[in-house]
Amino acid sequence: MHDKFNEGRIPYLFECVRHGTMRAAADALNLAPSAISRQVALLEEEVGLPLIERHTRGVKPTEAGTLMLEYFREQRSHRDDLLSLLEELRGLRRGTVRVALGEGFVSDLMAGPLTQFGSDYRDISVILDVGGTNEVMRRVIEDEAEIGLILNPPPDAKIVSRTVSKQAIHAIVGPDFPLLGKKGPFRFADFLPYPLALNHPTFGLRQILQLVEQTEKVKLDPILTTNSFYILRQFVRLQLGVTFLPTFVVSSELEEGELFAIPIAHPILENAEAHLITRTGRKLSIGANKMLQYMSSQMLSLR
Repeated sequence: MHDKFNEGRIPYLFECVRHGTMRAAADALNLAPSAISRQVALLEEEVGLPLIERHTRGVKPTEAGTLMLEYFREQRSHRDDLLSLLEELRGLRRGTVRVALGEGFVSDLMAGPLTQFGSDYRDISVILDVGGTNEVMRRVIEDEAEIGLILNPPPDAKIVSRTVSKQAIHAIVGPDFPLLGKKGPFRFADFLPYPLALNHPTFGLRQILQLVEQTEKVKLDPILTTNSFYILRQFVRLQLGVTFLPTFVVSSELEEGELFAIPIAHPILENAEAHLITRTGRKLSIGANKMLQYMSSQMLSLR
C-alpha cells in the first residue's frame, strides 16, 4: 500500500456503487466502462485492498470500499458546509437545502414552513425528495439529504432524531363506514373484515402495522398496496374500504368532513412517532439549520 492515494479516483468508485454496475456508471459520467474500471483498479492498487465485489447483478463495496465511500461522503459534506459558511460571511444567503421525507408529510411541509422559508430566504433553493422510511434514512446517512422526516425509524447509530412527536395511527374511513358513530373503544381486529388499502413494507407506517400483526397474531390482507398516500386517501374517499394513517396526513379532508378518523385502542398505534432526523455528526449548513427550525416549530406532524 502506498502512503498516499489519489482522492480523485474515489468518485469513480462512488458512481460504480451508486449505479450498481461499471457500465451504468460509465453512462452517467459519459466515459468508457474500461476507463471507470481502470480508475477503480488503480485505487485498489494504491490502498492495497479490494474495494468492490463483482456479482452477476453488478458490484457491491467491500468493507474497505464502504470505509472509502464514507470518507468520500464526509469530505463532500464538509465542503458543502464550508461553502455555505463562506457565503454567509460574504453577506449572501445562497445555497441549497436537501430534504427527504415520507409522502404523508408533504402537505404539512408545503402548508407552513416551506412557504415561510421561501419568503424569508429567496436565494436558497430547496430540493424535496419523497420516499419510504428506508429510502429517506439511506439518503440522510449517505448525505444525499441534510434533513429527513419519517415515521418510526428503526434504531440506527448513524441517525439522530432532532425532534420527535407522538402521532397516533387512526383508522381512516369514509362517511358511510359501518363503524362510524358507534361507541368505542375500537380494537384493531374490528377493522379487519373490511377492505384494506396499505402502503409498501418499506414505509414506516406499514412497519408499524406489521408489529401490530405480530402482537395481535393476525394477518393483514390488503386489496390495494401502493407507495402513494394520495391513492390511500382516494381509496377511502371513494368509500372502497379503510386505511390506517396519522391524522395530519388527512387534516384537510377531516376538516372538510370528507374523511373521518376513528381512534384504535392499541399501544403500538397510539405511540407512533414522527421523527425529524439528520446524520449523526453532520454539521448542517446555515440554510439547513434554518429549515430544521422552521419544520420543527411549524409542522402539525411535529407538534
